[in-house]
This record gives sequence, C-alpha cells and structure tokens, in this order.
Amino acid sequence: MDASGLAELRTMYVFGPAEGSTWGLTYEGIEAKLRERGTDTFIRIDEGEEGPVRGSVMHFGITVGEEHLEGMAKLSPEGIAIEDCTVHAAAEFVTWLWDSLVPAGSITFNTEWGLEADLPDALVPHVPRPRLVATFLTHLEATGGLD
Repeated sequence: MDASGLAELRTMYVFGPAEGSTWGLTYEGIEAKLRERGTDTFIRIDEGEEGPVRGSVMHFGITVGEEHLEGMAKLSPEGIAIEDCTVHAAAEFVTWLWDSLVPAGSITFNTEWGLEADLPDALVPHVPRPRLVATFLTHLEATGGLD
C-alpha cells in the first residue's frame, strides 16, 4: 500500500504519559479543555464497577480539522484514545494535547493495530505536524498485515 492510501486508513490511536510519569489528568480538566474547543461536544462519564473514578471512562466528541471524532479518557491507567482516526487527524489531536492538556509532559502512543501486533508504545516526537504524520505512517507500516 502506498503512503497516500496508508494515510487514509482509520484506526484507534491511544496516547498516554511516558512510563513512570503522569499527566495529572482530571475529568473536569479534560472537559474544560474540550469545551474551549467547542461547546457542542458531548461528554459522558461511565462510572464502571468501582465508583466514580477507579474503573471509570470519559467518552467525548471532538472536532479535529473537518472531522467529528469520538474519544475516551481514563484516569487509571491514565490515557486518552481517539477512535476511527487517520494519521493526519492523529497528528492534529496530539498537537492539541501538547497545547492544551499536557504542555510539559511527554506523550507515548500506540494504535489498535499496533496493540494487536504486540508493538510497544512509542514516544511521540515533539516535531512539526508533517514529521508527526510520518511517525504515525511508519508505525502503521510496522503493524504488518496491511497489504
């Protein structure tokens, strides 16, 4: 598959703090930053079996470029995922994470396909968007099975 075809493929991207670190996320903080982007976004917190924090998941909608995507956030283990996402939308989303939620933190990533292929989480380089796209494309190629 050529790079343009690969760039259009959609998968879930999972972002988290580097091992041994934390972003200090709260659902209230995530909601505030999402509302700054657009007041019409949906936000729902499923409490899970163990109360309002442990085991809970925040589901949300977000507009990335021209696309309306859905995502989820967890406090334990800490991380944010964006579903059904292209490499370009993932690059824009991770740029928003740096600008809004984790300005001083490092970010790791994987994809649904990478997890299925047992690829380890990788550090997202703090580089311009075109190089982020290239990083995500390289990851997708490494997952195999895309031919």
